[in-house]
Amino acid sequence: MEDIPIVDFKRVNVPRIPRGVATLAVVGLAVLLVGFNALYQIQPEEVGVVLRFGRFVRTTEPGLRAKIPFAEEVLKVPVQRQLKQEFGFRTIDAGIRTQYASERQFAGEAVMLTGDLNVAVVEWIVQYRVADPYLFLFKVRNLEDTFRAMNEAVMREVVGDRTVTEVLTVGRQEIESRVEERLQGLANQYEMGITIDQVVLQDVNPPDPVKPSWDEVNQAQQQRDRMINEARAEYNRVIPRARGEAEQTVLRAEGYALERVNRSEGEAVRFNAVYDEYRRAPEVTRRRLYLETMQRILPKVGRKLYIDKDATGVLPLLSLDGASPRPVPNTTPVAGGGQ
Repeated sequence: MEDIPIVDFKRVNVPRIPRGVATLAVVGLAVLLVGFNALYQIQPEEVGVVLRFGRFVRTTEPGLRAKIPFAEEVLKVPVQRQLKQEFGFRTIDAGIRTQYASERQFAGEAVMLTGDLNVAVVEWIVQYRVADPYLFLFKVRNLEDTFRAMNEAVMREVVGDRTVTEVLTVGRQEIESRVEERLQGLANQYEMGITIDQVVLQDVNPPDPVKPSWDEVNQAQQQRDRMINEARAEYNRVIPRARGEAEQTVLRAEGYALERVNRSEGEAVRFNAVYDEYRRAPEVTRRRLYLETMQRILPKVGRKLYIDKDATGVLPLLSLDGASPRPVPNTTPVAGGGQ
């Protein structure tokens, strides 16, 4: 076994660091440590809330800022970023194909009782922003949990005032507006320092055991609405036409009545005028009336043959022009000879 050599450290010459250099190194390290602790960066969508020994002193805007080392602490609050809370579901990974957590884990906060004692599964999102960083950090303890409890309470209250049909169909927009209004009022009352941007009903469905029955009811309602719309379309097609025809008939009757009245009035005036002429010259008026009447009637009675009353042996004249036979001429004797 070989002997291990023994080194005498007293005789070894170890280089020594000068005291000035060591002091400078310690001072430099302390300066770096203080510098890193004194400077901080605020992002564009944030503001910095500075606390001195745990007490609020000021807020700082985005950029590179400085604080008192070891005495002040900075809390960064995202005032320009839109925050959200989800109820009845959780988003694990948002993207082209968003992944959600199992709904069974959060079914309790989504199942609600409606005003007509039915059950609906309501999933919704609340989007909000920080309006006052001081109130957001210091006025309400456990603000996130308190805000979630407020959301559930308000949503259950609003849904409980409506029927299940309104919740699942036509009343969704009204529910969103009402919940947003009530949440903003409570947030202002509790001095949370937040502004509600939007309340969105993500999905509203009946519970799984009653979905088939609900689908059948929806189909029946859609069929009813379709038949009502078809009936209204037929009504709009037929009724205006009937009204137009009725108005046309009424207008035609009114025009006919006006024509008859005007004609009657004109004939009455004409008769009065003829009567006045007759009173002034009866014989002349009688002959004129006779001639006007004959002028109007004779063209309508066809061919006539006038003979002397004493003539005998006159044969009926036949039509020889190849046309249809004409009626036998009237051989009624006329006083005063023939023409």
